[in-house]
Amino acid sequence: MSEKADSQRQSATSKDLEAQNDEPNHKNENNENHASSDSSKPQFKSTDAREQSSSHTNDPNIVDWDGPTDPQNPRNWTTKAKVANTSLVIVLCLLTPLASSMFAPGVPQVLRDFNSSGTATIAELVVSIYILGFAVGPLIISPLSEIYGRYPVYLVCNIFFLIFTIACAVSSSISQLIVFRFFAGCFGVCPVTLGGASISDLIPQEKRGASMALFGMGPLLGPVIGPIAGAYLAAAEGWRWTFWVITIAYGVCSILHAWLCKETYSVVLLARKTKKLQKETGNMELRSAQDDGLTKKVRIQRAAIRPFKMLVRSPIVSLMAIYAAFVYGVLYLLYTTFTFVFEEYYGFSSSNVGLTYLGSGIGMFLGLFLIGGASDKLLKSKAAKHDGELKPEYRLLPLMYTAWLIPVGLFIYGWTTQYREQWAIPLFGTLLFGIGIIAALICIQQYLIDAYTLYAASAVAANTVLRSIVGGLLPLAGLSMYEKLGLGWGNSLIAFIALALTPVPFVFYIWGERIRKSRPVSL
Repeated sequence: MSEKADSQRQSATSKDLEAQNDEPNHKNENNENHASSDSSKPQFKSTDAREQSSSHTNDPNIVDWDGPTDPQNPRNWTTKAKVANTSLVIVLCLLTPLASSMFAPGVPQVLRDFNSSGTATIAELVVSIYILGFAVGPLIISPLSEIYGRYPVYLVCNIFFLIFTIACAVSSSISQLIVFRFFAGCFGVCPVTLGGASISDLIPQEKRGASMALFGMGPLLGPVIGPIAGAYLAAAEGWRWTFWVITIAYGVCSILHAWLCKETYSVVLLARKTKKLQKETGNMELRSAQDDGLTKKVRIQRAAIRPFKMLVRSPIVSLMAIYAAFVYGVLYLLYTTFTFVFEEYYGFSSSNVGLTYLGSGIGMFLGLFLIGGASDKLLKSKAAKHDGELKPEYRLLPLMYTAWLIPVGLFIYGWTTQYREQWAIPLFGTLLFGIGIIAALICIQQYLIDAYTLYAASAVAANTVLRSIVGGLLPLAGLSMYEKLGLGWGNSLIAFIALALTPVPFVFYIWGERIRKSRPVSL
């Protein structure tokens, strides 16, 4: 980004400066009286571009927020408004991943109803095509959100997700169902792609740990609940009702989101404020403090390639995306093979086999409370010891403590199922894996958002694309791998890969800041 754009982003409005210069003396005296109490509180230095000081220049044509407490700034919205926005995004982010696996138990019914040949490839494709849609959607959703804002993109994607989910429910052939599932995935990935960026728009860097943990739970908890609920629903009402239930639940949340939520992206909000002031004052020289100085055409072109550029040119984004993609793919590999493993090796019934997902589900809940409670505390604790600087790398600390649980859990699961040990032991292995994977995905997402601030949506999109591709394709190799290597060595193979990836968070914790500064990516 040009130096001009950077200086604009850090400049203040003349209105703010005049207000500061005209401050009454008695107010300064009050501030001095409270100096001793304020000094006891740690003063954090955020790396978020939206929180940088804007008092270095006195350009009267720069439009910024009206001071640090401007109510138009999403960071200063009421608690009620913030809760409404974040909670609805979190629920939407749970429902769309839920749709990925809730349909899976009804696939045999689909094959019978459409008189399909019933090959394993068709059965796997009709489920995994939705996740491949998750890989395509972010490439369009992310750049659009950074040009037009979050709210209109949510609105359009929610509508089209509902349309294609209804189309799935009324489809009359297997080919129609596959096509509709793909497009439902393309639009349904919107909350997964933008949710983290929306939360970072609203909540300061040092306070967003719990919200980000809840948000990160959606893509993981959905596949746990989905097969359990889908199995009973498909047996009671048929496979089409799995889509109708998602449509009803998502439709209600979409209406609430459209009604209660507002635009949160500061770049778009300041651009709107600038246009309004230009119209009111006739001064066309006014420009936003976060304006990059580019034409709309160039801005769209840059936004479209930004996720690819970050994925290819940023070692942080690329390695973190590979790590997240691998563990996410392993999660789906396990979920697509649980039925085979526990029916074949343990004699579980088709209705009870869904309960085997609870091991990893409980682990994820434990990880959620662990990461949600520790993330902000560790961030602020480390910052207080280093001149108050909130370095994004501090978000990796929980992952550094828990990354080893992923390979350990896979070793336990693989070898105890191989030798048919009591079923609770392999489920304990999946519990450890669940803690590790929730830590990996949440910490990686928090790190990318804190490191890339205004372009968090693109960083998350790059992560989501690779994660969804691997999550859609890796499970296709699960059963064949187990047939050739066995459960013990098959799971050991992926455990060794997970073990090889364990040093990644340590590398970026130590050298991440140096890499970000020495190898910046022109965004």
